[in-house]
Amino acid sequence: MKRMICGLAALALLGAVSTGHAVEYKKQTIKIATSGPQGSAHVCGLDKFAEVLEKGSNGAITVQKFYGGALGDEQANVKQCKDNELHVTVVACGNVTPFAPSAGVVYLPYMFPKLDDAKKLFTNQGFMDKLAANTVKEGRVRPLGWLIQGYRHITNSKHPITKMEDLKGLKIRVPPVQLQLAAFKSWGVEPHPLAWSETFNGLQQGVVDGQENPHTVNRDQKFWEVQKYITEVHYLLWVGPILASEKWYRSLDKDTKALVDKAAKEAQATEWKWAEEQDAVALKDCQSHGMQYDKLTDEPKWVEAARSIWPQFYDKVGGKALVDEAVAIINK
Repeated sequence: MKRMICGLAALALLGAVSTGHAVEYKKQTIKIATSGPQGSAHVCGLDKFAEVLEKGSNGAITVQKFYGGALGDEQANVKQCKDNELHVTVVACGNVTPFAPSAGVVYLPYMFPKLDDAKKLFTNQGFMDKLAANTVKEGRVRPLGWLIQGYRHITNSKHPITKMEDLKGLKIRVPPVQLQLAAFKSWGVEPHPLAWSETFNGLQQGVVDGQENPHTVNRDQKFWEVQKYITEVHYLLWVGPILASEKWYRSLDKDTKALVDKAAKEAQATEWKWAEEQDAVALKDCQSHGMQYDKLTDEPKWVEAARSIWPQFYDKVGGKALVDEAVAIINK
């Protein structure tokens, strides 16, 4: 009997301890937004983020979603996070740099010649903490994780590109991001910084001959209707942060902050796997619609030329020491 009583007492104590450690999250609604449509990498990441938050909080946290540009374009979403009008967004890195220039360290052309290079850097917690601190200081927004969507391959309507000289005479649409514009200039061409909303019509009407984007974007935009040739080039990997309002993030209690961090890590892992699978599927879709796929025969020349512009941007991306640290991590 005494042994039974002790056993029951131990179970009661265990139950009390377990109950004491159960987290009761504060009821709240978190607003997330992206300009990406359903089926995009942006939405893939944010959907997982929302799922982990709602399940992990046992429903105490409700996530309100605004997709497909419902709250404006990517830079508008960054500004809304900065002003604490929005809690979390996903945007391309190039749309963070106007607010936090040092985020551009992961957007230097040919920083990631191989996909594993990016994964190595984005999983280095020390470096990512440093990058997050810089981004917070400059833009009052915090990267919680980073998504990867694939390399920005070049497409055009005129002829195959297999070497740098083949770019001559082509009018290539490039986003109005200084790092990308400078890369194309280093290859001897004058890029055309056309707005994204005008790109399809520009290609259709011959205002520009080509553009550069991941295979998934080329597929989703049905660029095979206005483009014939795809060239595999690894100058720029599409990367974008899961970006949070710093004011909101700092207001969270310890347990909620830990859950938000966990949700971002799971969202990152889920999207990386999804993106790698979709990249291959999207290329096959483009080819099945008649697009021709070519590889560069002289990519080392492209690497050398593009990396020669890095010193122009050291001061804007956090300094040469930060760039050197990133390269050292990648080359380990």
